Amino acid sequence: MNYRHAFHAGNFADCVKHALLLRLLRRLEVKETPFRVLDTHAGIGTYDLTGSEAERTGEWQRGVGRLMDITEGPLAEWLSLLKLAGFPPIYPGSPTLARMVLRPNDRLVLCELHEQDHATLRTLFRGDPQVAVHKRDGWEALTALTPFQEKRGLILIDPPFEQEGEFERMAEGMAAVAHRFRAGVQAAWYPIKHRTPVRAFHTALAESGIRDIITCELWLREPTDPQRLNGCGVAVVNPPWKFEEEAGAILEALLERLGEGEPGQGFAVTRLAEE
Repeated sequence: MNYRHAFHAGNFADCVKHALLLRLLRRLEVKETPFRVLDTHAGIGTYDLTGSEAERTGEWQRGVGRLMDITEGPLAEWLSLLKLAGFPPIYPGSPTLARMVLRPNDRLVLCELHEQDHATLRTLFRGDPQVAVHKRDGWEALTALTPFQEKRGLILIDPPFEQEGEFERMAEGMAAVAHRFRAGVQAAWYPIKHRTPVRAFHTALAESGIRDIITCELWLREPTDPQRLNGCGVAVVNPPWKFEEEAGAILEALLERLGEGEPGQGFAVTRLAEE
């Protein structure tokens, strides 16, 4: 419970996660029927990049700070929403981004266990009838709050990876959700420091019996240093129609701006399990 995302808001990993999240949400909106979004590790919702935490690391300047002049292409809509949310200096996290695009009959459920962050999140969405904020463990919420009564929706799984066994918990949690809520779209963010734990995670997903899984990865350098965040990925179960193609375009556009020409940088959209 020591992790505070304010130190890392707007960094390259947030850019990957949030640009892909928006496309998933837009794809769900293609159908008129309502859906629900569950964010299992929600954080505080918005982040002030002039705050002491963000200024101490400066990570956003090497992330979203390099993108804000973009007005066309696969990143344009996400960046326009950032400006609507008050960027700069306010950076909208996944709860705020999701809320910005929900339709009147859609719902958002947010889970945050950190005492202070939960209080901040609850204050942010106080009085909003479309948003429910829970102070509960995100891993427990995966089964407690699924399936959705709307019968469709998105589960965003974004743990801090500050404890041992997070990859294993993620694979187990995703398998449990797939068993309970077969139609649900799952998007699970993960760090790429070195390849061994990522390979094990991919193998666990591929052998879990879950159908229709892709991974969307971007790395800024060869992932060989276990002490450094060299890249990140999002594993998606039940990717909506056309998302696989759109994800590749998003990652390519991000790498064009965020890459620094280091050996081994790149991106990939890979299918782990067929439909």
